[in-house]
Amino acid sequence: MHHMMLLSVHTTADGSEEGVGLMKGLILSGGKGTRLYPLTYTRAKQLIPVANKPILFRVIEAIRDAGITEIGIVIGDTGPEIQEAVGDGSRWGATITYIPQEAPLGLAHAVKISRDFLGDDRFVMFLGDNVIQGGIHRLISDFDRHHEWNSQIVLTRVDHPEQYGVAKLTSDGRIERLIEKPKEPPSDLALVGIYMFDHHIFEAAEAIKPSWRGELEITDAIQWLVDHGYTVFPYVHKGWWIDTGAPDDMLEANSKVLEEVEPEVRGFVDEHSEIDSRVTIQEGAEIINSTIRGPAIIGEHTRIVNSYIGPFTSIYHHVLIENCEIDRSIVLEHSVMRDIGIRVQDSLIGRHALVQKSEYRPRALKLKLGDHSKIGLT
Repeated sequence: MHHMMLLSVHTTADGSEEGVGLMKGLILSGGKGTRLYPLTYTRAKQLIPVANKPILFRVIEAIRDAGITEIGIVIGDTGPEIQEAVGDGSRWGATITYIPQEAPLGLAHAVKISRDFLGDDRFVMFLGDNVIQGGIHRLISDFDRHHEWNSQIVLTRVDHPEQYGVAKLTSDGRIERLIEKPKEPPSDLALVGIYMFDHHIFEAAEAIKPSWRGELEITDAIQWLVDHGYTVFPYVHKGWWIDTGAPDDMLEANSKVLEEVEPEVRGFVDEHSEIDSRVTIQEGAEIINSTIRGPAIIGEHTRIVNSYIGPFTSIYHHVLIENCEIDRSIVLEHSVMRDIGIRVQDSLIGRHALVQKSEYRPRALKLKLGDHSKIGLT
């Protein structure tokens, strides 16, 4: 708690501290996660855990750690599930308001329908499936200090800018133009999915027309601000950033976040097991006659027996793993994996999945995969 309070203030020129109490947070969590099929038939993609914590929880924590405690979450079809998982926000010391969006009509549409919640306050808007290194505290205090800025958008240098919304900057470092998936990118600075706005964004959202895909695009709204003389500043993020839309991105995000986790052992490790210093064992977990190489995390009440768990692996809660070798993978809750005679790697295993060798000849791999999940055994 004390840690949170420290983060939520910054010092003004005269040496006094001020909070960022007049800012709100808006998280967009309406997307269906089509690129993560078949893992997301039954679940919101924002609730898939990265290093054993749902991505959406990481986003809420990043906003709270920057001193913002009034947070709105825009929800779509998966809304009930998100509400059940997140609740009222009290476990983060935040107050959460849910804003239903009847259809995925675009990010600027999400801003429009959040007007009652946001009022005239400045706010940060964060896509609920993004993972960013090092939090957003500096970004928030930057925007908080510059009341003359109407908007600030987070950019990062990418290898394939043609796949993103790209920003062209003026010579004095402001945003000049935003281009969605340009064939010939004017720069390698892509929009990350974190934006700061003041109330002028509502005017912009009202003024623009839907794009070819029928959505009110946030890039068009920001462009409208630029064209109408409002000040839009970039914030170039230097660390890593991952949009967790595809399975490979999930595994990559999991690897990056595992490296940032402060390891601790709260479960039971028997004397025949070997775990290295970068392994987190959560409460109620049991490690029996097994080797775990970090960075890795083993969830609550999970049992690992006679197995090897390699680096960059996250095993979620209530899982049983027996006589297996698993490397750079994510295994979701209530799954059972036993007696697999082949190493499982680079895999995403769904909830309530059963992966085991059959006991009868001919010996074959027998899979019962819950949550419509797939497994590729190489």
